[in-house]
Amino acid sequence: MGALHELEAALPAGTVVVDPATVDNHRRDRADLCPAGTPLALVRPRTTEQVQAVMRWATRHRVPVVPQGARTGLSGGANAVEGCLLLSLAGMDAIVEIDPVDQVAVVEPGVVNAVLSRAALDVGLFYPPDPSSWEESTIGGNLATNAGGLCCVKYGVTVDFVRGLEVVLADGEVVRTGRRTAKGVAGYELTKLLVGSEGTLGVITQATLSLRPAPEEALTMVALFDAVPPALEAAMEIMSSGVRPSLLEFLDGPSIAAIQAYRDMGLSESAQAMLLMQSDRGPLAADDVAAMGRLCEELGAVEVAVAGDREESEMLLAARRMINPAVEKVGASLVDDVAVPRARLIDLLDGIARIAERHDVRILCPGHIGDVNMHPHVVFERGDDAAAARAADAFGEIMQLAIELGGTITGEHGVGTLKRPWLEQELGEVGLRLQQRVKAAFDPLGILNPGKVV
Repeated sequence: MGALHELEAALPAGTVVVDPATVDNHRRDRADLCPAGTPLALVRPRTTEQVQAVMRWATRHRVPVVPQGARTGLSGGANAVEGCLLLSLAGMDAIVEIDPVDQVAVVEPGVVNAVLSRAALDVGLFYPPDPSSWEESTIGGNLATNAGGLCCVKYGVTVDFVRGLEVVLADGEVVRTGRRTAKGVAGYELTKLLVGSEGTLGVITQATLSLRPAPEEALTMVALFDAVPPALEAAMEIMSSGVRPSLLEFLDGPSIAAIQAYRDMGLSESAQAMLLMQSDRGPLAADDVAAMGRLCEELGAVEVAVAGDREESEMLLAARRMINPAVEKVGASLVDDVAVPRARLIDLLDGIARIAERHDVRILCPGHIGDVNMHPHVVFERGDDAAAARAADAFGEIMQLAIELGGTITGEHGVGTLKRPWLEQELGEVGLRLQQRVKAAFDPLGILNPGKVV
């Protein structure tokens, strides 16, 4: 503890927290079954300089450091390792600047996604990445996992909106990557390397993010199906038709039922599949949703309905965002976020159904179907070790299936500890070795979020 007193002396009072209950409350994210060690302490810096002091101390004493945001992750990426410092960036939550001329926002990592989005809209601008946890998750966490969201089918994921970063390295040095300008190709692209690195290469303390002009008025539509295959076919037809939805989401029957059981959102509990679609092209949106609706009807939708007003539209989107808390009410779960080529979507869903039957587990399968990033939730009863083992086997087979179909083990949740065993299978031996060399170049002592990703 003497070394810890040295850290306490280097930081403002209250920055280092050792209260057991508080520290224990920060040990893990929302991934069930991922291991979490016992931390040495929780540190809550407020400035880049304080983060530097933490990392210099950690380097001197060879103490592992686990960066954290809101801990809404689903892969164990923010979980404690034994004897680590938990480095919470949640208190670094300033929107430093929103510049309507350059159309950028400069923010600290603790800024909540929805807070930034609303601040941008106040000046007629738009920050598109919007993970389902956007009312809680922080920009730092979004950067760490390269988060996507409901709008990414049209606008892209987090990395597509990052121009530059300020990062504290493992030894306490600060590096600024990228630039404020819209274009710039000088040197290796370190910014994109750091986005998605899950705190294993450095601690992000500031980000310069691109903004867009605010979208025009949106129209939202729902199509209900009495079976899953025609809904999948309709989604593929929409994405191949030339219509570019700003949102295209999928809920299967069990997901709809789970949401309704969690909160009455007026969803049809008899439907076996639902597509939630949106166009944000203002006066052209009506034509877009009409075209999408016709395709759904031609492929067997039993009901197609356009939201009557903004309130109804926001309610439908809120229902889609409720899937994770809804599943938590059903039981414990392991959440995949696999993505496959569009042509293999039906193969993926058929394979997941066979896996559920083979292992006698319940699998709910919502997803960002427009970009074929599906989120199978393998649900099991808490406290049932045999059910947890079957769920883990099913989870692994879904990962294997995604790779076999030419896809990926994670589209937006990150690797963390949950998916690490399958990383080499996706990357290959040489690819994994190169990534390990990158890690060693940034963090030669291996103290930044050890045991995660590579």
